[in-house]
Amino acid sequence: MTRSLQAVAYRRSSVLRSGADGRLLGLETSRGATPTGAEDHPRFFAGFLTSPQVAAAGLLAVADVAAARYYQPQLRASLDPVVTGNGDRLRFESFSGCGGVYARLDVLPPGLDGGEVGHGTTNVDVNDPLREALSRIGGDDPLHLRVGPEELAVTTLDGPVVEKKVPLPDRWLRGFAEAQVIAAGFDLRAELPADEAVRFLRGLPRTGAGRRSAAGPRWVVPVGRGLRPTTRAVPGAVCLPGPERLVALQRVLRHATALRVYGPPVTGTAATAAAWEVVLPGMRLTLTLSPDASRGFSGEGGVLDALATDDAAADAELVAVLLAWEPRVDVAGLAAASGLTPERVRAALVRLGTSGRVGYDTAEAAYFHRELPYDAARAERHNPRLRAARALVAAGAVTVDGSLATVTAEDGHEHRVRDEAGVLTCSCLWWAKYRGGRGPCKHALAVRMVRRGALPAQDTAEIEGGVR
Repeated sequence: MTRSLQAVAYRRSSVLRSGADGRLLGLETSRGATPTGAEDHPRFFAGFLTSPQVAAAGLLAVADVAAARYYQPQLRASLDPVVTGNGDRLRFESFSGCGGVYARLDVLPPGLDGGEVGHGTTNVDVNDPLREALSRIGGDDPLHLRVGPEELAVTTLDGPVVEKKVPLPDRWLRGFAEAQVIAAGFDLRAELPADEAVRFLRGLPRTGAGRRSAAGPRWVVPVGRGLRPTTRAVPGAVCLPGPERLVALQRVLRHATALRVYGPPVTGTAATAAAWEVVLPGMRLTLTLSPDASRGFSGEGGVLDALATDDAAADAELVAVLLAWEPRVDVAGLAAASGLTPERVRAALVRLGTSGRVGYDTAEAAYFHRELPYDAARAERHNPRLRAARALVAAGAVTVDGSLATVTAEDGHEHRVRDEAGVLTCSCLWWAKYRGGRGPCKHALAVRMVRRGALPAQDTAEIEGGVR
């Protein structure tokens, strides 16, 4: 697994302090993207939180996920959450160290008071002393929130005084892209009132991460006002893989007004991802779980078809110019402004997701604009299946004959790829194991590239990684 160290620098540590004007939660920002370009310490908000306790609990839940590894928990993980200002709301996001849980707290317009929300994305410092202070917030006394440096700090401080260096694996970056692609295929499956939500979530196990169930994946099905466990993937059911991974939701349960559950249509017995959203006063907390506690989002393969097309790359460049940190990306509006079809706009958004430039909000069934504060473009460059498929094309290893294609591997072994009503199947072991459940194999990707006009070896630049 490719890893690097990411340096995250802040003017000072985030703090929660009391003063003559009440309490102030000062969240410090690092270098990030804004409409005017990159800034060292952008400022996104200065105003009041309408529900201080709820916001504190939600922020702690996002930080919990950032610091957790639900699979192989003995390995450390700690990454500061990402904050995005979308003009009318603040979004705090994190990913677990094991790459299987994505968390997002959306502080919506009713949750903010007395200040304008800026536009941009960066890291926000959530340190251990701040976590302790947030956990002690009580009552409904006014709480002033500042996201970004104080005005005085902007003009008088020279250089960063707090720096963190954290490991940043490629699979973590790819996971951000895969999670939003998978979530775009979810529908609302159940909505529970507060009392049923609390009863259900408090009944889930809090331990057992990393251990597979011999009986297969767990499922839940809506019944009346609640959810009932089931061992079968019946129509309308939602997969609950690794239920202990929902433990971060315990932070906000006493403030919950509802629980919404999202998932894809049930088409077989294989485990699927799902999103669990706790509705809170003025905000939402969502956890998206990968199909298994031992299975991160990075290998799901949902972005590979979009990455394999030259059209999507060009379309993404055009669409990117039109994005402006919207809280809801209007696909129809982008299609009209760009001259592309809605289908090509969606493919372009998937492509932009691979570099962290869009996310997906299941509650609003819409993409939103953000820019991850990392070198996220390497997630595409270092995707092993994509790299191997391009190497196959470059080596001239693909022969297409109508609906049947032959892909010759480096060792001379031939794989047969068939087009069955637009779905490519392959004779390789990957397809036999996953049956398309984790995206296309490298042979099917290579065939799709050739059919879309990719050039053979003599016309293609050398591809790193070789044919596998």
